[in-house]
Amino acid sequence: MKMSDLVAQYIVRMLDETGGNAEIQRNELANILGCVPSQINYVITSRFTPEQGYIVESRRGGGGYIRITRVTTDKRVAMMHIVNSIGDKISTAASSAILGNLIEQDMISEYDYAMISAALSDKAYAAVPQELRDTLRASVMKNLLITHIMLSD
Repeated sequence: MKMSDLVAQYIVRMLDETGGNAEIQRNELANILGCVPSQINYVITSRFTPEQGYIVESRRGGGGYIRITRVTTDKRVAMMHIVNSIGDKISTAASSAILGNLIEQDMISEYDYAMISAALSDKAYAAVPQELRDTLRASVMKNLLITHIMLSD
């Protein structure tokens, strides 16, 4: 298992044990897990984002900390935040990451994940000029997620 996976699991366990709020000291956590503090930063910035349902606050300095709060919101509201965060362009990797987070958080089914992934894959855009693919992918992804929101419930 990768160190970043171990760090993420440790933080998720902390959040679970504390009811969704965890306050950590980066250096202390790095010592516990046997990694460098920058690894902690990487995991927090890549896996604990607002799109993934987290609020992260940090304070630098000797008594500094990183506070992570798991946001529990209505799935429709969370999905609209994700749609609004996509922007005008999105890469295959970024769209896959968002879909991975959606399935991990039980916001879409495995079937939805497979179908949306197929619709956003590079194979689906083979006939589209390279410079237009990310723009088209963003538009398609937004429309698919909005349709999912409208059809759910």
